[in-house]
Amino acid sequence: MEHIAALLLVIGCSNTMADCRELQVPRSVFASAEQCLAERPFALGDVQGQADNIVAKCLAVDPALEDDYDKIVWNVRADGTLDASLAISSLVMASNAARPEKDYLHQQ
Repeated sequence: MEHIAALLLVIGCSNTMADCRELQVPRSVFASAEQCLAERPFALGDVQGQADNIVAKCLAVDPALEDDYDKIVWNVRADGTLDASLAISSLVMASNAARPEKDYLHQQ
């Protein structure tokens, strides 16, 4: 299995940069940051015309956390700067050790 070292994020925005959304590109994961950077201009060409303003960024993937990342956090500033990072959701599990066991005759 190939490890992912970089993810290409492409965002399309309105003319005022107020409405933005992620754009799909043919290839978005790469084995090296260099491959991602090399592909970036071609990906921008693939999505040309899908939005008034298009920005893209290669995000580094920590190999130790590769399977744990579950969201991309991004923001496009009014000047067109894309701030983005990969993140891991905070998962909180709750349990009650004092809960009485249920039996099938007397469900609570």
